[in-house]
Parts: sequence; C-alpha cells; structure tokens
Amino acid sequence: MQTLQIQGYSYQTRQEVLPVLTSAVAHCGGWVLDRKMLSETTMEMRVEVELRAALDLYASMIAAGLELTRSGHLSLTELCLCRQHVRLVDPAQLVTIRVEICFLEEANLHSLLMTGANVA
Repeated sequence: MQTLQIQGYSYQTRQEVLPVLTSAVAHCGGWVLDRKMLSETTMEMRVEVELRAALDLYASMIAAGLELTRSGHLSLTELCLCRQHVRLVDPAQLVTIRVEICFLEEANLHSLLMTGANVA
C-alpha cells in the first residue's frame, strides 16, 4: 500500500499538539517514522500503524486538536472502511501516513508571505 497523504492545521501551538499526537500514535500501536519542519509554521510527520488501528488513529488525531482538510477526512474514512469491509485485506498490514500540519497560532503575515502558503 502506498503512503496516505493527509493535510491539516491546528489553532494550538506545536508544544500543545505534538506530544499528544505522538502519544496517540504510540497508543494505537504505531510509531513515528520521521518528523521535520517544512517551514516556520508547517511540519511533516510520517507515521506507520497497522490497518486495524486506522480508526483509533483517526479519532486520536482529531482529539489531539488537529483539523483535517476535506480530502484528509475522506482519505482516512476510506482507509477505515477498507479495514472494516474488505475481507482480502490483512488487518495487520502496515499503513504509512504522511501528515502535513500547519500551526495557525504561529503563523504571521511575514511567514505567510515568505512561504506563499495558503493556510486554511
């Protein structure tokens, strides 16, 4: 299975969201593969979980204060439905998810103009 691309944002700071999100991934039986800053206000996190934990991860991401884009919600919903209804898929199969998070609390006019980002 290829990497699932998810985009989201948060009105909370990095210091508030990242520990909760990292802990949520661990509680779902997953692990963080990589974390890196893309800009002053945006970071990327690659996580890997078993397919059977997709719903738990989805709920944990929302509970951590992450607001997903419409396409992010659709992709995770599709992954959860695949896990639930497709009998040929092994529930222990690993799924890699790349989450791009923009921290709106840290965004300012200068950082937005420098990156050319469309925040929300």
